[in-house]
Amino acid sequence: MTLVYGPTSPEQVPGWTQQQLRDRYLVEDLFVPGTVRTVVTHYDRVVAVGAVPTDGPLRLEAVPEIRSEHFLDHREIGIVNIGAAGTVVADGERYAMANGACLYLGRGVRDVTFESDDAHAPARFYGFSAPAHTTYPSALVEPGRGTVRELGDPLTSNRRTLNQYIHENGVRSCQVVMGVTQLNPGSMWNTMPSHTHDRRTEFYVYFDVDEDARVVHLMGQPRETRHLVVGDGGLVLSPSWSIHSGVGTSNYSFVWAMAGENQSFDDMDGVAIVDMR
Repeated sequence: MTLVYGPTSPEQVPGWTQQQLRDRYLVEDLFVPGTVRTVVTHYDRVVAVGAVPTDGPLRLEAVPEIRSEHFLDHREIGIVNIGAAGTVVADGERYAMANGACLYLGRGVRDVTFESDDAHAPARFYGFSAPAHTTYPSALVEPGRGTVRELGDPLTSNRRTLNQYIHENGVRSCQVVMGVTQLNPGSMWNTMPSHTHDRRTEFYVYFDVDEDARVVHLMGQPRETRHLVVGDGGLVLSPSWSIHSGVGTSNYSFVWAMAGENQSFDDMDGVAIVDMR
């Protein structure tokens, strides 16, 4: 199944209902057992993929919107497993992926399939793909083995561990920057102070969210903020003009991924909480 999300303008947001916001910026059904789902967006031409293999392997197929024979003919992809153990097979090479592992596949990889070690406890593979102008080697990073940053403070409820996997000083790519952030027990706020990336799209996938818990994701322009209430596996599409931060009813984890004009992680425009509206 393919979903297509067109471009939006910040001037549209104040007039939209909560459901209209959810329809345009939140994907709640990316991870469906036994299927591969593809979200095609016009935000830096990013395509998101959700794959949950159960009874057998699932293949990553090209979708008509990207106009290529194979999905990665002109693209690259970062893949994070947010479920139980599984394997990605890329042109015959097997990459075993535990929960939280990250795999980069470069332009030109032709055959990609997803497998779960246990059909009753399936893997959940999240893919973030952007156009690529050259080929970089495929690379697997085990959970917690990337560039690790400890951020925040328990006193402000935002102590968190940030794992950078695909970035300019780690696994190389053309555009994709990708990692995983885990909130410590007792901490619920992510990405504070909030910020925008004027030249980059960023997507969040929230996981490790309890069934009866939610994350209140803040979005919109800094002085015209809105919110989305997000459950486990929810994908938030964040245009370059939108802030992206939030607070949960308990601690949680999320995959962050960006694509756009540059790969500098610290290239952001911070917004003090006292200046937000």
